[in-house]
Amino acid sequence: MQSKPNIMARMDRSQLRMLPLASREHKLQIDAISVSPSAPMPELEPAIGRQVAACADRVRAARAAGRPVMLTYGAHLIKNGLSPVVIALMKGGWLTHVATNGAGSIHDWEFALGGLSTEDVRANTAAGCFGTWDETGRYINMAVAAGGLDGLGYGASVGRFIAEDGAVIPSRRDLSATAASSASRSEAEKAGAAADLLTLCHELGIDGGAQRISHRRKETSVQCAAWELDIPFTVHPGIGYDIIYTHPANTGGAIGRGAVRDFLSYAHSVSGLTGGVHLAVGSSVMAPMIFEKALSMANNLAIAQGGAIVHDHSLVVVDIQEGGDWDWSAGEPPMDHPAYYLRFCKTFYRMGGALSYVCLDNTLFMTALLRELEPLA
Repeated sequence: MQSKPNIMARMDRSQLRMLPLASREHKLQIDAISVSPSAPMPELEPAIGRQVAACADRVRAARAAGRPVMLTYGAHLIKNGLSPVVIALMKGGWLTHVATNGAGSIHDWEFALGGLSTEDVRANTAAGCFGTWDETGRYINMAVAAGGLDGLGYGASVGRFIAEDGAVIPSRRDLSATAASSASRSEAEKAGAAADLLTLCHELGIDGGAQRISHRRKETSVQCAAWELDIPFTVHPGIGYDIIYTHPANTGGAIGRGAVRDFLSYAHSVSGLTGGVHLAVGSSVMAPMIFEKALSMANNLAIAQGGAIVHDHSLVVVDIQEGGDWDWSAGEPPMDHPAYYLRFCKTFYRMGGALSYVCLDNTLFMTALLRELEPLA
């Protein structure tokens, strides 16, 4: 076989210098940014206020009928200190599924660890230390790999890791034995997860056992709360998007397995969305992309089984991009209208149901929504 040296050339992450997280200059402190669930209703423009009130009415009606309410968000929601608000909505029974991207999970974990997160990307990239933080890469990769062996997805794995302050990992001998067992499909799936975890153990120089790290601020974690409340929390990452991929402990198999399981969990929730509500807050790419595939899959199964496709669902999109003064209830805008290129609205509009675009900061929207659903006494 002819050698292809250029095609096979790859960076060796084992040569990277990982740094202790304590040496990073953190830009955010959870105590400084945290938004209290008991904050009063923010002042909103009348038209926006009516949109939020209408959204709350749809959420209230969906939950009263036993229908799902899904929240999908980008990482800035966590960086804006809104985890207490999301946790309050979960504890109040208003949310049945929560989803985010890889960065949303990472910031949530870092805040849970010690109440600190976020770095100077420009300066640290020039210095070659952006994202090279040992604890973040070590423990999130470990959490996902360990959870994968137990059949968990990415989000549940991290949530459990936070709740239990670490994980108990089988010995290398036991992992090797499991990796060699692949007579059935289920055994093959577990064998793959064991092989990924074994790779991580070799990389980190550990031979199983209890791997402990104290999460001093776990009460701030949405992932931890979701695990404890038994609410699906799914993470939808992109390979190379997040800082955990710089760490030598990262294995594509573990991340991919966890992410696929989470996508299928998300699709399962979407399949039951008839009469329910899907909220996309500050997620202009990930949320519409996963939703359209999940909805198509759900409808495919429904049609094959002689049932009805997902219908009567409400789609609420929240972002700060100007919406082009277009009323989406009037249909899709023409190609010469600026709103046509608001891709996330266009994608969700094509998903059936009733679309509402709320052009609002996510802090104002989330706090206003909570106050509409749970007014202060």
